[in-house]
Amino acid sequence: MKTIFKAGSTVLFQGDSITDWGRDGGLLMDMFPEGGGALGKGYAYRAAKIYELLFPHNPVNFVNRGVSGDRCQNLLERYQKDILEVKPDYLSIMIGINDTWRRYDSNDITSKEQFETNLTELLEKIKKDLPDTKLMLIEPFLLPTDPEKEIFWEDLGPKIEVVRRLARKYADVYLPMNGILTNSLIEKVPTEELSYDGVHLSDPGCAIMAKEYLKAWAAIEK
Repeated sequence: MKTIFKAGSTVLFQGDSITDWGRDGGLLMDMFPEGGGALGKGYAYRAAKIYELLFPHNPVNFVNRGVSGDRCQNLLERYQKDILEVKPDYLSIMIGINDTWRRYDSNDITSKEQFETNLTELLEKIKKDLPDTKLMLIEPFLLPTDPEKEIFWEDLGPKIEVVRRLARKYADVYLPMNGILTNSLIEKVPTEELSYDGVHLSDPGCAIMAKEYLKAWAAIEK
């Protein structure tokens, strides 16, 4: 089996709570009293463990810098420390759900236009400062677990379209997680088995995302 990442490379997971998921130094550590570990307990951890099992003789450095609650503006503010200084060879970014969520729980609105401006600025920085870094954009998602979040779609849908459009311009690979998870539901996986609130993934949901994450990288590294 051909390896996915080059030996000795650094693979950086970047995003919000879905990426953070209890990592040491993150904002969800209290979810895991025994310690979430450097990679947390979500899809990033599972992707790294699957990779290590598949390719034990091709070690890479997996780094998780996701921060719970982050919006795209926060990623811009953390860019120097949590992206540029890490110097990743492979970088994945999943951001956007909190740009929507804060509209409904705090009346703190990030318009589609501002979201696009922020994400474009972030991607321009990455391409300028890290021209050899392979970039994956991951589509934010919302599952129909919580009926009260159905209204989120009027805000999130346009932001997903922004991510898709910018991925065509800047990314080496795009991971359409909303579509992938929706297909899992069509295949009769109960919604509550994937996410308790429509946003944060369960263990089975994280396992699906980890598998799709590695498949997406493998497709461009053939």
